[in-house]
Amino acid sequence: MAELPPGIRLITFFTRDQWYRALTFVLTFMLYASFHLSRKPISIVKGELHKHCNTPQVIEHNTYKEYAIQIQPVKKMANESRCGWEPFDKSNYKQLLGALDYSFLCAYAVGMYLSGIIGERLPIRYYLTGGMFASGLFTAMFGFGYFYNIHNLWFYIVAQMANGLVQTTGWPSVVTCIGNWFGKGRRGLIMGLWNSHTSVGNILGSLIAGYWVSTSWGLSFVVPGVIIALMGIVCFLFLIEHPRDANCTSSSSSNSKSYMNGPDRYTIQKPELSAKKTSLSWDPEKHCLLPDYEKCNKSLNPNNGGCEETENRKSAISFSGALRIPGVVEFSLCLLFAKLVSYTFLFWLPLYITNVEHIDAKRAGDLSTLFDVGGIFGGILAGIISDRLKKRATTCGMMLLIAAPTLYLFSAISKMGFEATIVMLLISGALVNGPYALITTAVSADLGTHKSLKGNAKALSTVTAIIDGTGSVGAALGPLLAGLLSPSGWNNVFYMLMIADACALLFLLRLIRNELRCSLDRTLFKEH
Repeated sequence: MAELPPGIRLITFFTRDQWYRALTFVLTFMLYASFHLSRKPISIVKGELHKHCNTPQVIEHNTYKEYAIQIQPVKKMANESRCGWEPFDKSNYKQLLGALDYSFLCAYAVGMYLSGIIGERLPIRYYLTGGMFASGLFTAMFGFGYFYNIHNLWFYIVAQMANGLVQTTGWPSVVTCIGNWFGKGRRGLIMGLWNSHTSVGNILGSLIAGYWVSTSWGLSFVVPGVIIALMGIVCFLFLIEHPRDANCTSSSSSNSKSYMNGPDRYTIQKPELSAKKTSLSWDPEKHCLLPDYEKCNKSLNPNNGGCEETENRKSAISFSGALRIPGVVEFSLCLLFAKLVSYTFLFWLPLYITNVEHIDAKRAGDLSTLFDVGGIFGGILAGIISDRLKKRATTCGMMLLIAAPTLYLFSAISKMGFEATIVMLLISGALVNGPYALITTAVSADLGTHKSLKGNAKALSTVTAIIDGTGSVGAALGPLLAGLLSPSGWNNVFYMLMIADACALLFLLRLIRNELRCSLDRTLFKEH
């Protein structure tokens, strides 16, 4: 008998379940990367919407010549002033650009609270596909303003608001899918790797938008809009919401317990243990986050009349019930300030680099991608550390503690030249995005399948939406505050970011204390 070819041996080496799990991992990665890809152009195009025409002397001679050569063949649009694109060519351009960010992020924050509740009650594949088509339309709509010579501020604000609303379909949906297919064993590492889609999307969005920003900035929006719409077709054709839908088992079912989310889902209950084993088993999730376990279960299941197991409970959790899951409020408020910092960098970093380094919008956009490269490593590092320590809050707290002084160093060292800026972008990206990535992925999945739900894992989409929705309030405030503070000096923006990091750490202190106490109790338990 002839030996099987290496490729076939590779295919047969993995089980059918593992191939489906890999498909879900890669597909959801690509889907949400396209969401971030479509958000990034606005930060790249800001330097083109308003040009520093009044101070050309600050631009290096060679750089200016290169820039002039790039734009020379381009036909100047009607009503396009030499200071940029009307109405952003005025002296209050920072406030106007901040209004664009604020309109998107406010709509995103409001929509996120509703999105999780709706997502729990609709088929995720259809819900996500519709959201991606709509997002592609409104992303491209902003770019149409260039081709149709539109100079009305409200046109751009409405496009941003509409895009912010439909983009909320993405995050609860992909987190629910990935939570269905992957258990808790190495969730921090898996989610850390998976969450790099945020940075990958930002990098691709920066490169795509930067390619056209100096010649035809409308394409910086139209092309990402087409990409996310095409990914919507891929989502419709290939996304599998539940392992059950493909006759597979979730990774957690190997432990006789399965957490599944979305409509029409089911639960595989863990076999009952003897009273002796139950009393001796150590459940860090139960002991660390649930000091009053039975009382919490009763409050989360008001219609049960007690804390009994319900095998096929179909109703999704209420908004108030999700808030009572231990840790949801603390992590939500922490994410508010962590996301404030991250999104301030997302929307204002290219403009900051343009002002400090005196380079054109394309080169500033390319350089800003290093912040997202650092974010990839930061998210993976946070996942590995939290898996090893079994302490999500402590891991976030350590990174936030180091991030605050690092931001101060960034503001000082970034003015010393390109080399210093590159190093600080990588370090700051890792420390800023590490806690943000961990909370929005592994922590959200942990809380959405928490013990206090007594097997009702229908809360994952709602919990994810609450945490990310609260974080999005900070994401809206950050760019707004940056727009208000930057005219008085960029140092004030960095002081604001350092204060935000300190506040994020403050809201985690109670959970950090519980985790440390839990670790001590576990040590004493093992000794006895």
